[in-house]
Amino acid sequence: MQWTFNRLVSTGLFLSASITHTAFANQATDAIAPEQSTGLEHKQLVKAKDYMVTAANPMATQAGADVLEQGGNAIDAMVAVQLMLGLVEPQSSGIGGGAFLVYWDGEQQKLTTYDGRETAPLAATPTLFLDDQGQPLQFYDAVVGGRSVATPGTVKLLWDTHQKYGKLEWKKIIQPVINLAEEGFAVSPRLASLIANDAERLSRFPTTKAYFFNADGSPKSEGTRLKNPEYAQTLKAIARQGAQAFYQGDIAKDIIATVQTAVGNPGVLAQRDFDTYRIKQREPVCAAYQSYDICGMGPPSSGALTVGQILAITEQYDLKGWGPDSTKSWQVIADASGLAFADRGKYMADQDYVPMPTEGLLDKDYLKQRAELIQVGKALTKVEAGNPPWSHAMNLSMDESIELPSTSHFNIVDKQGNVVSMTTTIENAFGSRL
Repeated sequence: MQWTFNRLVSTGLFLSASITHTAFANQATDAIAPEQSTGLEHKQLVKAKDYMVTAANPMATQAGADVLEQGGNAIDAMVAVQLMLGLVEPQSSGIGGGAFLVYWDGEQQKLTTYDGRETAPLAATPTLFLDDQGQPLQFYDAVVGGRSVATPGTVKLLWDTHQKYGKLEWKKIIQPVINLAEEGFAVSPRLASLIANDAERLSRFPTTKAYFFNADGSPKSEGTRLKNPEYAQTLKAIARQGAQAFYQGDIAKDIIATVQTAVGNPGVLAQRDFDTYRIKQREPVCAAYQSYDICGMGPPSSGALTVGQILAITEQYDLKGWGPDSTKSWQVIADASGLAFADRGKYMADQDYVPMPTEGLLDKDYLKQRAELIQVGKALTKVEAGNPPWSHAMNLSMDESIELPSTSHFNIVDKQGNVVSMTTTIENAFGSRL
């Protein structure tokens, strides 16, 4: 069968390879963070005896719950949730993106973390995001189109971990997502709002425009039934052949061709990038807090290290005594966050390529010194990175890149005590828009 690229485009497939590069620091505006909160809802506390699934969209949450009801485990449910998110929340994550997975094996009582993030093409160079005069491209000039596209990791992460831990048949897990893609789903208020906000960029590419807009050019509105038979065909191939269907053969060829021929902004992604892509098992990062060990994804993720620092700094103060409504509590939390993010900006990176003081950043004495910088009743006005214990000498500059919340996160706990905590992203809202 000859596969058409259209079935991939309409999933919000692609991502930006280097949008956090400091070259874009001076281009930051409110418009560059298009996926802010579109509303707040009050939720009731929910408790469960056998399992729990939380995700950004109720259809994705239900997909995971259905898998668990059928006897699947947390990893099985993870596959269902992620693939459903790619359908109903294409602005935040999808099979063209990457993900970090923190997995607790209930039987083995073991924590493992997996790096399935997207990687830059092998042909990428330091000048990839510079114009002909050697100046940094404007943010969206770099992001929209093929130039920003990296090698996707999500499908490989789902496949590899399911092969190792999954219980249910791979095809069975994917079929309900295929069915909904063919039958259609109602566009959520959030998706409708984000389509409208990004209309100009989404309209640049014919297949993307055809999916997200009506025949008269207006963006599809809340409640519109949106069918994605092309995504269904993609998932059918993945259901039959696993990750190989995505990384080898016609799907990969179509992705590469579209990236390399993107009008006005072609990219350098090639088949060798797909051939050499591998999931990496990483060491988790754990920080002591009161009587708990708080663990999460280690570098290149900065999340667990940053949270660990914030908790260790706030632990030096009587937040419990002050209470959750105290201005003292919130000032300490805010200042602790500022101190942690200053360290994050200077030291945290991909340690496959850049040495970093992972242990030093969580050193108790160091964090006690950082906590002493806080003056209760007087907020910090200037926050700088500290000097954690470290045997390596480097001259590092502060990170000035912008934060882009075009990401999703979900959690799953099954009856056997297995836990999935997964952060999944396409980097910028609707990725590269291809």
